[in-house]
Amino acid sequence: MSGICDGRVVVVTGAGRGIGREYALELARQGALVVVNDLGAEPDGTGASPGPAGEVVEEIRGLGGEAVADGEDVSDWDGSARMIQRAIDTFGRIDVLINNAGILRDRMLVNMSEQEWDLVTKVHLKGTFAPSRHVAAHWRAESKEQGGPLDARIINTTSVSGIFGNPGQTNYGAAKAGIAGFTVIAARELERYGITVNAISPGALTRLTEGLNPDRETVPEGRFDPGAPDNIAPVAVWLASAESREVTGRVFLVAGGTVSVGEGWNRGPTATKDARWDPAELGGVIPGLVAEAAANATMRD
Repeated sequence: MSGICDGRVVVVTGAGRGIGREYALELARQGALVVVNDLGAEPDGTGASPGPAGEVVEEIRGLGGEAVADGEDVSDWDGSARMIQRAIDTFGRIDVLINNAGILRDRMLVNMSEQEWDLVTKVHLKGTFAPSRHVAAHWRAESKEQGGPLDARIINTTSVSGIFGNPGQTNYGAAKAGIAGFTVIAARELERYGITVNAISPGALTRLTEGLNPDRETVPEGRFDPGAPDNIAPVAVWLASAESREVTGRVFLVAGGTVSVGEGWNRGPTATKDARWDPAELGGVIPGLVAEAAANATMRD
């Protein structure tokens, strides 16, 4: 098997089902050697099973590709380090890390428990930080050893819930907004080593999203399904390839056949004076600025 990722070693977290599974399969079709990480947990993070990761590995091998399963918890500091080392020990190197693992514990803010907040932010935010930290340190040492930049990639997963906001998901949305910010900052820090950092905000029907719109129409067999998770994989695979070396610090919104570049926060209407503002003055200033400003974008825009 060969393609635009021929010979590249890629770790994909949360690759046992859904979007992660499609990433792993398409990467293999495009010639990558894949570490299929998945804890095998339920959508709310409970339980564990080696089954999902193992099944994807068997699918890849059935396609003629090479893969190994990994069952580490990406939000565990030592576990995420072992995952990165597994790629190096198995395939001799690592070129790409795709942080995709995630869970949901949706609840309105007034009813959300401390555990629901802590678990979701841990899996998404720390589960992005910990593997990225370990692989970045490895790549920095490798870059210094070889005396020049590498051709390495970190690809994160954010969400429209974090970018635009979605009621009932303060925990998930806050974590995903954090990942978008993490992406921009990490890209600036790691560019000198030849490491690009980008993020994908996927729109697809998976175990995590199937309950959000239960009235959606069923797409007839043989017709293009905009909600299919495999629609996201081509963008991830291209970002994992050598062709994407000039692209870093970007968030891509991907759904169906649509790819958009997220443009982030912009400085809008502004008022300036050459002195400290008096609080009493601001009643005549801030409402006018807000009236001039564009409305916050929403998930539907």
